[in-house]
Amino acid sequence: MAAKAPDTKMTVRLMFRLLPIQILLGGIGQINAIVSSLFASNVIGTAGMSAVGLYFPVSSLLGAIAVTLSGGAAVVCGKHMGRNQPEKMREIFALDLALSLGVGAVLTAALLVMGLFHFTGFLASDLLVRPLFDRYLVGMSIGVIPTLLGGQLAVFLSLENKTSRTTAASLTFIAVNVVLNYLFLPVLRLETLGLALAASLGQWVFFGVEAAWFLSKSSFLRFAEAKPAWGRAGELLRIGFPGAASNTYQALRALIVNRLLGSWVGSVGVSALAVCNNFLAVFWAIPLGMSVVARMLMSVSLGEEDRRTLTDVMRTALWYYVPIMCLVAAGLIACSVPITRLFYRDAADPVYRMTVTGFRILPLCMPPGLLCMMFMYYGQVSGKQGMVHTLSFLDGVVFVAAFTAVLIPSLGMSSVYIANVLNGVGTTIFILGYAAVKCRHFPRNMDELMTIPEDFGVEADERMDLTVRSMEEVVHLAESV
Repeated sequence: MAAKAPDTKMTVRLMFRLLPIQILLGGIGQINAIVSSLFASNVIGTAGMSAVGLYFPVSSLLGAIAVTLSGGAAVVCGKHMGRNQPEKMREIFALDLALSLGVGAVLTAALLVMGLFHFTGFLASDLLVRPLFDRYLVGMSIGVIPTLLGGQLAVFLSLENKTSRTTAASLTFIAVNVVLNYLFLPVLRLETLGLALAASLGQWVFFGVEAAWFLSKSSFLRFAEAKPAWGRAGELLRIGFPGAASNTYQALRALIVNRLLGSWVGSVGVSALAVCNNFLAVFWAIPLGMSVVARMLMSVSLGEEDRRTLTDVMRTALWYYVPIMCLVAAGLIACSVPITRLFYRDAADPVYRMTVTGFRILPLCMPPGLLCMMFMYYGQVSGKQGMVHTLSFLDGVVFVAAFTAVLIPSLGMSSVYIANVLNGVGTTIFILGYAAVKCRHFPRNMDELMTIPEDFGVEADERMDLTVRSMEEVVHLAESV
């Protein structure tokens, strides 16, 4: 692979300047998962954490629906914004919220029926854990509608340049979640029902803080100012689904892995994995933010047919972002024992040992995970949909489920953690293999690794790079133009 280009300073500076807010937006919502995990493990116990872990396929499905609707709405509204068509933007805004409300109502009813009438055998095989999970499902059903609506409003707040309100809503959610968890668990002893109610009511507060903006006269997109454009629902779903494919695959993977753990390890394994996943989710916001920044800049480069900046963005990610993720992973591994003691304190308990092992192995997934996200996002913006769907399916389901199924009879709980690391190896091999097939040889530089068409971009003598660092350079810049 080619050495680092010497003229990427501006790209590096821009990518790091945009990074903090993206990490904040991605990670602040995950703190609530840690709050719930702390109360579940310390107040309810291992069985309570198992209920949280068993809910992961459902939450992934909700995430897929939310991303499908918000992603489609963002793209369509963005086009109308560029064409200065405010009324059509309001129609899409109304359509998106109406679809979210309708889907949320159906899912709320489905979860209530499953929890109240104990139709959860396909999710919870442990007869001791199932009653706790049933009550947890009932409590979580109350928060489905605000979860979907809140995710949509976050996108429209970004379009109105009001991301600070989303941040305020997230911080309020965290505070409410902590207070309600303390009230419902140690004080009222509602166990998993209280755990779920705290999260669901927190979601309603989160949605309320966001919604207040769209009730004000200052909002460009206000409630009840347009009728939903029902005829464009198919367009919204078609555009948004590719971005949600990963969440859909993760829901399937979680269902398979939970069944394998229930059969070979027991509910204690589900508890350990849930703790690791919920805690590490905050740190996964770092590579997610890195990928979002890169996608944003690569989209601009593709629109301008700027071949060099396109490769500079990916090169910067590999030379700067990947080493940062290696340091983050090393720090998490070094702190595996104190992190585990936040949730479980008895070193003789099997769940303690399983959780420590998880924190020592799972962080190794982060560097290859960043690489996988970078190429999936690059594939999305460059139109390589076949590569995106294949990579998403391999990463989301195939590698983790297959490696776990093969290793779990001999390795037990450790098989799940090792399977996630092998998943990173597998996706990296796929990325290299895809480039090798397209180039008909092993990629030798960044252009070949990214499989950029030879006719993409302008010639070097038709390109002009202008950077103003001082007033003295303004005259020179004018002469160059």
